[in-house]
Amino acid sequence: MHYRTDAPLPLARNPFSAIVSPRPIAWISTRGRDGQENLAPYSFFSAVAYEPPQIVVASIGQKPDRAQGKDTLTLARESGVFCVNIAGYDDREALNQSSAPYPGVVNEAALLGLATVPCESIDCPRLANAPAALECRLLNTITLQGADNFLMVARVDVVHLRDDCLTAEGRFDVCRFRLLTRLGYQDFATIDEIFTMPRPKASDGS
Repeated sequence: MHYRTDAPLPLARNPFSAIVSPRPIAWISTRGRDGQENLAPYSFFSAVAYEPPQIVVASIGQKPDRAQGKDTLTLARESGVFCVNIAGYDDREALNQSSAPYPGVVNEAALLGLATVPCESIDCPRLANAPAALECRLLNTITLQGADNFLMVARVDVVHLRDDCLTAEGRFDVCRFRLLTRLGYQDFATIDEIFTMPRPKASDGS
């Protein structure tokens, strides 16, 4: 089958996010100018450059207590910074609960009993027990097509790695904490097994 995205959906549920999956989850912590802190997961998230390291995160939708977008977008614009925390399987319940539409005055990390520590280079908290965390400086916010769709482009200034997630060879092993990923609908998945394929050399055509 096929369908046009500008026509009525011929399926009971939209499969778009199931097709573009699995997706990494940015569990983003922010702090606004007034000191208010927020924690929320975003699965429209990806790394886009190495030098300097840069990421993108899409914020979609709006909250009634924000003039534009959601809490993360508002606080990141105010402060110019945010922290991406990476979640593992053990974090699944807290991560899911932090996605609830709490009022902007609620500190989700405190509400859920998640320990935080200060970031090194930015005025923002990070989750103390996250397998990895990226301290980010907001470079640009791009308005996307559609109502309340925004893309945040950021540079990563500091990377935190939890020691027990590193191998003796110095590799960051996502299987050690079972990296949590987002699928479609209300589905999630973990990374339990990986395989390696060396990058091929160009063929001479002979």
